[in-house]
Amino acid sequence: MPIKETLAGIAQNAPPFLAFMIMIITDPLRHHHRHCDDLFADAEAAANSNDWPCCAEAFGRFTTELESHFTAEEQILFPAFEDAMGMSGGPTQVMRMEHGQMRGLLEQMAEALQSRRSGQFCSAGETLLILMQQHNFKEENILYPMCDQRLAESDGLAERLREKITIA
Repeated sequence: MPIKETLAGIAQNAPPFLAFMIMIITDPLRHHHRHCDDLFADAEAAANSNDWPCCAEAFGRFTTELESHFTAEEQILFPAFEDAMGMSGGPTQVMRMEHGQMRGLLEQMAEALQSRRSGQFCSAGETLLILMQQHNFKEENILYPMCDQRLAESDGLAERLREKITIA
């Protein structure tokens, strides 16, 4: 029997913690959270020192990466999870709502960057940071483990997620 089928059989019959260890579909997204955090810190540091060209470049990279992360979840992970669960609301609906809130804060930060208002940039950034931390905690400790367990037999899902996020 091929190894992939063997592992899928073990995951299907194993306790949830063991199945989670065998197939971690959401691993690319967990790593991408850290990458986005680093890019955010670069943009914030540049704004605090009024280095607007550096801030614009770092903020541009951050928003590009964060949007690719949201897109990977909204177009690939969430629909697959909703199909597997037979639902269209629940935790994925909450995550989509929070993505919308974060996009709004990104717009506020972009406006502050355009007018070089460090205080407004950092104020919206602080709110974004708190929201991202809470959001990522919920994803990594609640939603992602559920996805890993329910989607363990989804061929190519992790690869499709990896392709969608664009770590530079």
